Formats: sequence, structure tokens, C-alpha cells
Amino acid sequence: MTKAIEAGASAIVMDARDHVATAIKDLQAGDHITFMKKDQATELVLLDPIPFGHKVAIEDMPAGTEIRKYGEVIGRTTADIFAGQHVHVHNVEGIRGRGDQANAKQGGTQ
Repeated sequence: MTKAIEAGASAIVMDARDHVATAIKDLQAGDHITFMKKDQATELVLLDPIPFGHKVAIEDMPAGTEIRKYGEVIGRTTADIFAGQHVHVHNVEGIRGRGDQANAKQGGTQ
């Protein structure tokens, strides 16, 4: 997948199904960012500081939502997350490669 980065961009969305954008520089709470999704430019005001390489929510997600990045599920929200908030280990649980989660989906026990 090749993705062009617009001049002056501060965050990128990798896939149209994504719930998050990735910061390509350190960002501060109150910053206005613009990102492209489905060829649509959207502006968002950040609620939290977002370090370089970290994720920012680009839409509201209630607790329990499976989060997508790169078009793939990367985790599940452990609290309500609002557009503009930092998405990281404090509000997301990883579910990839967890035998207990796979077992639970198949109706097994731990």
C-alpha cells in the first residue's frame, strides 16, 4: 500500500476503515489537524497531546469498540474515547494473539 503524505500534514489515516490517525510529528492539545479519509479532508481539534507515532481518535468510540488501524482490528477500547483523544495503552487493550480472547470467541474456557 502506497500512501502519499500531503505537504504540511500532521497525521495520516492509512485505510478508509480506520478509527485512528497516526501523528507524524509531536502534537499538542488544542492543535487543529487535518487528515484525509476517503479523499475527504477533515479537520479535528486535539483534546490531548499526541506524541510522534502515536494514534489519535478520528471519531467517537464507545467502550468495547474494536479499533481499526491499517484496516485491521488492533485492539478494543476500555473506556469511551472521543475524537481528538490520544489512543494508547491507557484506553485500549490489545486483542491480537491473545489465546484467552480466541478461546472466549469459540465458547471455550481459560
